[in-house]
Amino acid sequence: MASAPARRRSIFRPCIDLHDGQVKQIVGGTLSDTAPETLKTNFVAKQSAGDFARMYKDCGLEGGHIIKLGGGNDAAAKEALQVWPGTFQIGGGIDDENGKEWLDAGAGKVIVTSYLFPGGKFSLERLQAIASVVGKERLVVDVSCRRRDDKWLVAMNKWQVITDMEVSQGTLDMLSEYCSEFLVHAADVEGLCQGIDEDLVRKLGEWVKIPTTYAGGARDISDLDLVDRLSEGRVDLTYGSSLDIFGGSQVSFEELVQKSRKNSAFVKASQ
Repeated sequence: MASAPARRRSIFRPCIDLHDGQVKQIVGGTLSDTAPETLKTNFVAKQSAGDFARMYKDCGLEGGHIIKLGGGNDAAAKEALQVWPGTFQIGGGIDDENGKEWLDAGAGKVIVTSYLFPGGKFSLERLQAIASVVGKERLVVDVSCRRRDDKWLVAMNKWQVITDMEVSQGTLDMLSEYCSEFLVHAADVEGLCQGIDEDLVRKLGEWVKIPTTYAGGARDISDLDLVDRLSEGRVDLTYGSSLDIFGGSQVSFEELVQKSRKNSAFVKASQ
């Protein structure tokens, strides 16, 4: 009896979060334009965005995302992009007017969120507009969300504004007609190092048909196995504040890279 073909396994996807031009780890939901005093920061790096990009390049970690949290981050973002042109995804203030510029600056893909929700309401016309400018294969839709009872609603503007879009099978199927990838921050647990939103990861594993990266709450190297099991390898995982490279004490970056490589190699070796 022939054995079942090996399925894909979840891997680690790196991140560079930028605030005021510095690499930081911020507790999700505390970043606000109207109340800056609420900001809670877990880590501020001495190294530049370019330094982190070089580290990821040296480790062969493709598909990482760079998120600009507010203004004053363009120079740092461009520095990181130029380290490994065509590899990193860039998000934060992306729209149909500047998306192509960021691709020209070295981004492999652009990530869009708030632009799609004028007044907090989803605009299919805007999604179609940016997809036509940058191309479906180079567009990532960020459906970062907050939990409300038994469902998840997309949150925008630094996760402060809840939109009218529910993260669901139907929504993701519709969005995937115009993009090649999803990024999903679970804003309620982002930066807390208290565990992932297992229900959301499980649902994403059931719903998504295109590459998807989940971020929020990862606190142990075993969380990569947990995400792999819950999503059946359909969702990848980002680690932030728990990593030693971001001042954390719970997860070794070097060990995580090695584990992720094994997951990636397992599938290739079985094909």
